[in-house]
Amino acid sequence: MGDEYAEYLRRHGNLYAIGEHCSILTSTVFTDPQYVRIGNNVHFSSCTLIGHDGSIAMLNRAYNAKLDSVGKIDIRDNVFIGFNAIVLPNVTIGPNAIVAAGAVVTKDVAEGDIVAGVPARPIGRVENLVKKLQTSTQILPWADLIHQREGGFDAELEPQLLKQRVAHFYGPTG
Repeated sequence: MGDEYAEYLRRHGNLYAIGEHCSILTSTVFTDPQYVRIGNNVHFSSCTLIGHDGSIAMLNRAYNAKLDSVGKIDIRDNVFIGFNAIVLPNVTIGPNAIVAAGAVVTKDVAEGDIVAGVPARPIGRVENLVKKLQTSTQILPWADLIHQREGGFDAELEPQLLKQRVAHFYGPTG
């Protein structure tokens, strides 16, 4: 689903640019898509990218001013942005970075960082997470199925994979 929506946005979404092999859930919000550049292999969960300061209209009226505050959002290659994360204007993320669920990104995320929290702060490194997951995946009861998969989802293996996972978590069902 996310792959198809990314392709739709590439053609009709008015984004500044979008790379290859991206996945974007339809619930992802781009307030100002023209200011968003997306690299290759970027995955968006249900998150929000805000390209402007929403308080400007109120400030202009309250102070009889003529203010403006917009900014680019530059998502580099190999980035994941988690559920309910918010990315504010004038931010570059990555490459090779993860934004945790619920994080509020107010400043740049360095290459290889994992960030979480409000405001988002570094909590780890992607390369360390990959090493940890490589080790833990090898000892899973369904590790052989993971290695047989064609890509991230294999319709033929998923029912068996689901059954093994549920049995592992809750015990065998009758």
